[in-house]
Amino acid sequence: MTPDEYVEAVLELVDRIPPGRVMSYGGVADALTERSGRASARLVGSIMARQGGAVGWHRVVNATGAMPPRLAAEARARWLSEGTPLRAGRVDMRVAQWRPGEGM
Repeated sequence: MTPDEYVEAVLELVDRIPPGRVMSYGGVADALTERSGRASARLVGSIMARQGGAVGWHRVVNATGAMPPRLAAEARARWLSEGTPLRAGRVDMRVAQWRPGEGM
């Protein structure tokens, strides 16, 4: 998979995350590892920072369910509008985490 194909695969996967559910950066990377040969949460974060605006960027969070501080207020508003389970101001990963292949 070329770097451009990997970017497309990341964006396509993120676009499939249902409203009210999330994936971690590492979860996105792990889901694409077999197809891509890459397994970098940091690379997924970079892709989302540069090109994630057209997809549900707020549905990709760090492993603790948080967003970078500069995006936290807007992400929180989007989470609330979608009914994303929150706990202590973060996404409740035990409840909200989505894996490809799960139902919506």
